[in-house]
Amino acid sequence: MNALRNRVQLIGNLGNDPEIVNMESGSKLAKFSIATNETYKNTKGEKVTDTQWHNVVAWGKTAEIIEKYLVKGNEVAIDGKLTSRSYETKEGEKRYVTEIKCNELLMLGK
Repeated sequence: MNALRNRVQLIGNLGNDPEIVNMESGSKLAKFSIATNETYKNTKGEKVTDTQWHNVVAWGKTAEIIEKYLVKGNEVAIDGKLTSRSYETKEGEKRYVTEIKCNELLMLGK
């Protein structure tokens, strides 16, 4: 059961071109967001689409693949874990970020 703890699997579309950061160590970091859609009928019988946005980060070889092949709109399946962190803005405000650390990526579609 430990393999199921803090595991996230999503299929969605990239909301923007990935942002690639080259680290001093020589490794790469890819940051991007994906949209997942859920469609259902409301109480009036109308079709409603609910879109959720997810921030994703990937490191190393996965980031290199993302840099090479992915652009806004691509459909992907990701497997990773949910992480949270905080940082302070220039104005001294504390901000919190929840993102998915991608361990595996599958390119779908065309």
